[in-house]
Amino acid sequence: MNRYIQINPRICNGKPIIAGTRIPVSVILDQMSVLGSVEKILELYPELSREQVVGTLQYCHSLIEHTEYESLAA
Repeated sequence: MNRYIQINPRICNGKPIIAGTRIPVSVILDQMSVLGSVEKILELYPELSREQVVGTLQYCHSLIEHTEYESLAA
């Protein structure tokens, strides 16, 4: 995990959120897919910093890179 992400079972049912907020990581990913840029996310969420948004994206990248999966084509 990184310093921008917090997981607390008492906040948003334990979903990863941006630390110090109640904004789930999944919301930032959804907005990135719709808006397409960090700048537009910052316009939508002015309470966030560029570092928080980039840290959120890095967290997601790290999860994907470290996920083990079994091939269904076996």
